[in-house]
Amino acid sequence: MADTVKEQQRAELHKTIWQVANDLRGSVDGWDFKSYVLGVLFYRFISENLTSYINAGERDAGSVDFDFAKMRDEDAEFAREGIVEEKGFFIRPSELFENVRRRAPHDENLNETLESIFRDIEGSAIGTNSEDDLKGLFDDLNVNSTKLGNTVAKRNAKMVKLLDAIGDLPLGGKFSDNSIDLFGDAYEYLMQMYASSAGKSGGEYYTPQEVSELLAKITTVGKTRVNKVYDPAAGSGSLLLKFAKVLGKENVGGFYGQEINLTTYNLARINMFLHDVNYENFDLALGDTLLEPHHWDDEPFEAIVSNPPYSIKWEGDANPILINDPRYAPAGVLAPKSKADLAFTMHMLHWLATNGTAAIVEFPGVLYRGGAEGKIRKYLIDNNYVDAVIQLPADLFFGTTIATCIIVLKKSKKTNDVLFIDGSAEFVRGGNKNKLSESNQQVLLDAFTNRESTDHFAMLVENSAIAANDYNIAVSSYVEAEDTREVVDITELNAKIEQIVARQAELRTSIDAIVADLEGAE
Repeated sequence: MADTVKEQQRAELHKTIWQVANDLRGSVDGWDFKSYVLGVLFYRFISENLTSYINAGERDAGSVDFDFAKMRDEDAEFAREGIVEEKGFFIRPSELFENVRRRAPHDENLNETLESIFRDIEGSAIGTNSEDDLKGLFDDLNVNSTKLGNTVAKRNAKMVKLLDAIGDLPLGGKFSDNSIDLFGDAYEYLMQMYASSAGKSGGEYYTPQEVSELLAKITTVGKTRVNKVYDPAAGSGSLLLKFAKVLGKENVGGFYGQEINLTTYNLARINMFLHDVNYENFDLALGDTLLEPHHWDDEPFEAIVSNPPYSIKWEGDANPILINDPRYAPAGVLAPKSKADLAFTMHMLHWLATNGTAAIVEFPGVLYRGGAEGKIRKYLIDNNYVDAVIQLPADLFFGTTIATCIIVLKKSKKTNDVLFIDGSAEFVRGGNKNKLSESNQQVLLDAFTNRESTDHFAMLVENSAIAANDYNIAVSSYVEAEDTREVVDITELNAKIEQIVARQAELRTSIDAIVADLEGAE
């Protein structure tokens, strides 16, 4: 019953967001407008989250009717320092979403008001431990952009509509009940919606929830808690946050990641706040992971998950220093300049804890291509780091129909073999994409956990056999596809054909006789 109610709430939420996006988008491209919807959604969230936090503390202390939103700004200042220390930011009562929304229709300077508020929120963290986590979070919410309208009045009118639309979203009552999940659902639905329509950009910014969840489950098999989780190509942070769903936030020691795209980096930090992950529990960095990794002081990581960009270019052997980088040096060769996939893989392997697991979505070519990639696979197999290779169904990801795979790495394997799983048939069709249902995920997870060979589905292969096959680790090379063609008995078929031919001869003779009789009658 609870699941039904949750699905009904989610369906209503998605319907409302879709309407908001289509009504307000206007001339603004959907992928750009996403920033406005998400930015205002984030503004509402942190306003209500902070208010709820402060109100709960005061009411527990005996002030049963206390409401932070109704306080005067000057009276609230006494609590600023303590709140910033706890939550990472502070918002004056007059600058809370609900108060700004109420005044917005009559504020001719709404654009300046919002710009000032966003600057104040980020400024509240300056000089504190949360400064890096708040800095630039509202950069993509440009309330003075001509994309919103040609005049200030038109831009403000659109912002009023946006504030009202976001304010009316059914995000639940008490945060402790369901609103945080709904905020997360709203965020992820927007990402999915715009990734679908963006096409070319979708794969960069969004990994389907079901895939993210499977990766998190693979890396936590047999565990109820992990020390630190890491994603070197964090995108919107959705892969990292799946650990909070699978294990519970309290059972994840910290969320770490790096992202090269500024806009997506901001969205990842926003996503952490949207899921109520405190600033002390996440550390996301901006920059190129392959050349300038930011978490040397935090590695190794017990769980690593990632869907790195497919076959992007990087410096590779054009940079003579990289071959000496401790992350890449062990393989004795660098990933090709035109295909950085296995550079990400080597980076993750180096930063993986001895008791950890890494689950990486890979482009299929890395499984069998020769050259430098073949040499890197040789290193991985000869040193017994590859635990499993799971073939995923085609058409799971936005922006591509290609069937990707998951490579699972471990440093402390007990056997010298690799488990190959053919999950290409494990999907349900949803809309214009394939999806991994709960049961599909469980089938793959059970196969991964049981680690047994099953005809046409899973095969345990000794590392020596893989070496003899030129270190090819494509699932199709080891798991034989089931032949579903109907078996035909040739002898029986020939007998039936003979009967048919004989019958045809009889009919022809009969027809000839009838025709002859008719002609004679004439």
